[in-house]
Amino acid sequence: MGVDGMFDYFRQHRILLAPMAGVSDEAFRALCREQGADLAFTEMVSAKGLSYANEKTHHLLRLAPGEDQVAVQLFGHEPDTMAEQAAWIEQEMGESLAYLDVNMGCPARKIVSKGDGSALMKDPALAAAIVRAVRAAVSCPVSVKFRRGWAMGEETAPEFARRMENAGACAVAVHGRFAEQLYRGSADWGAIARVKEAVAVPVVGNGDVRSGADAVAMVERTGCDAVMIARGAEGNPWVFAQAKAALAGEPEPPAPNAGERVAMARRHARLLSEREGKNIVRMRKHAMWYLAGLPGASAARAKINACVSVEDFDAVFDELLAYGGSSA
Repeated sequence: MGVDGMFDYFRQHRILLAPMAGVSDEAFRALCREQGADLAFTEMVSAKGLSYANEKTHHLLRLAPGEDQVAVQLFGHEPDTMAEQAAWIEQEMGESLAYLDVNMGCPARKIVSKGDGSALMKDPALAAAIVRAVRAAVSCPVSVKFRRGWAMGEETAPEFARRMENAGACAVAVHGRFAEQLYRGSADWGAIARVKEAVAVPVVGNGDVRSGADAVAMVERTGCDAVMIARGAEGNPWVFAQAKAALAGEPEPPAPNAGERVAMARRHARLLSEREGKNIVRMRKHAMWYLAGLPGASAARAKINACVSVEDFDAVFDELLAYGGSSA
C-alpha cells in the first residue's frame, strides 16, 4: 500500500488513538475501539529494546482480544537498528499490522537525551536516513510523526514534512506544539494546515482534540485526512464516539455521568487484570483520569495511590459512588 492506498485507508480510518507510553495498552485500546476509534496505536516501541530481545518490549506488541489490527510506532535514532526491528515487527505481526510509524515527536527528556523522538527534528538528514532505511526494510506503509518544530517559535514542520515525504514516508502526523513547549499552551492547528499544503501524502492532525466538535474543527481548519486523539482520550474513551458522530454530521452522544464513568473504570481494571494478573498498579493513573471532577475524587486520590488489585480499586469506586450518591 503506497500513498494512494494510505489516502483510501484514512477515508475508512479517520479517528485514531495515538501511541502513548504507559497508556495505550491492550485494555485501553479495547475500550477506545469499542467506543469508535477506527485504529489504535500500541504504546511506542524502542527499536533498541527490541534488538535486545527485551520481553517487556515484545509485550507491547500483543493485541487485545478481538483486536484485528494495530499501528505500531517505533522510536530510535540508528537507521540500521530501526530498519532491522521494523522488518522483525512486520514479520511477527503480519496482517495485524496496519502500518509503522517512526516517532520524531516525543519531547520527553529521557527520549530526546538519547537522540530519539523529537531530537531528530534537529537533524533532518539523519531523520530522512532513518525513513529511507525503514521504508526499504518493510513492505507495509511507513509514516512519520513529528511536531511543529524543535525550538519555540521556529516552525520547521512543513520543510521537515517534505524531507520525510522525499525519503519515502507514505503519510505524516503532526502535533501542533514545539518540542520545547512539551504540552504547555495550545496546539497550533495552523501548523498542521501548512504541512498539508506542503506535501502530497496524507496528513494526520494531532493536538488538543477533546470532543467531537474539536475533531470537526481540526478537519475544517487544516484539511487533515485523519484525526489522532491522545491526552483527550485519557479517562475519556467516549471521545471517540463523540468524534465519530460529529464527523458524520450527527449529534454527539451526551457526556457520561458519574455512574458510567465509574463503570468504565471498573471494566478497565478488570481488562488489565485479565491480561496482567493481580497487580495492576498502572491502573492508578487511569482511575484518577476517570474520576477527575467527580464529587469525592480529590479525597479518593490518596486511596487510589495505594491500590494494587481489582478489589482495591472496586473499594475506592464504591466509596466514591456512595459519597456522590450515584450508582454504577
